Amino acid sequence: MNKIAVVILNWNGTKLLQQFLPSVIEYSENATIYVADNASTDESITILKRDFPSVKIIQNKSNYGFAKGYNEALQFVEESYYALINSDIEVTKNWLKPIVELFDSEPKTAIIQPKILDFKKKSHFEYAGAAGGFIDKYGYPFCRGRIFDTLEEDQGQYNDEIEIFWATGACFFIRKEVYHELKGFDADFFAHQEEIDLCWRVFNLGHLAKYTRKSVVYHVGGATLDVANPRKTFLNFRNSLFMLVKNLPLNQLIQVLFIRMILDGIAAFKFLFQGKPKHFLAVGKAHFYFYLKFNTFFAKRKSNLKANYFKINSIVKTYFIKKQKTFLELF
Repeated sequence: MNKIAVVILNWNGTKLLQQFLPSVIEYSENATIYVADNASTDESITILKRDFPSVKIIQNKSNYGFAKGYNEALQFVEESYYALINSDIEVTKNWLKPIVELFDSEPKTAIIQPKILDFKKKSHFEYAGAAGGFIDKYGYPFCRGRIFDTLEEDQGQYNDEIEIFWATGACFFIRKEVYHELKGFDADFFAHQEEIDLCWRVFNLGHLAKYTRKSVVYHVGGATLDVANPRKTFLNFRNSLFMLVKNLPLNQLIQVLFIRMILDGIAAFKFLFQGKPKHFLAVGKAHFYFYLKFNTFFAKRKSNLKANYFKINSIVKTYFIKKQKTFLELF
């Protein structure tokens, strides 16, 4: 049996499968390739069976979103290492080899992310993940190569192999036993930031997440839910708050949530002044839902929560006030 399984979550993505699955098949010769389908209503299954007979199909009973979609599908995947990739990822030659070597040689490394560049502008990093993710004290994620909307050109500045705090779900490698020990992604997130939550829980167990430049992929980004969609705004703001409640040590939680209320309020009114009333309402809806479900997520807290992962206190302050736009300017 192959050591690594490449698992692509699909929902009504016929065109993306036709465009990107060939590169996955061509460059993943030592892997088993699966498509986990979230009850698509287009021709996805027909196309897979007809044009890609080597790919194994897992059919979920409903559109479970990203988190539960993977949780359901991975029950049927036996390989030791999971490569969870979006359907809009173009992979490159030997992209899996350095990942397997890292897992084999470093038992404490549970999660790995490759270098992620922009499919539409291949000289630059891509928004989702770039060269590895970190998080500030207030739960705002940022990446080497991408802070908020500033995307850096890849000039080799992140050609290294380092420990990171989170890896993007766009191309997410994880050990099977760790994934199932933590019961996978939190299905209540549905989509967005569930990978950061999982990385945070992995960190609390004492495992490591790493970035390697030796593996490179290209990501379209926004192919399933565009950044202009208010639904994305809602999920990002709501899930970020849920993540803090689940994972932040109690002695920090109240102060951090208070500051987040203020910062999220500022962000909401910024949307309004930009002529984006639906995004303004999405932030309000996210907070309403957060209050409604607070007790549910508070009950998910564990006892082994750590607080020594912050690279900086506030990425909002450094980016918008100090005007430090790239990761290398932060330190």
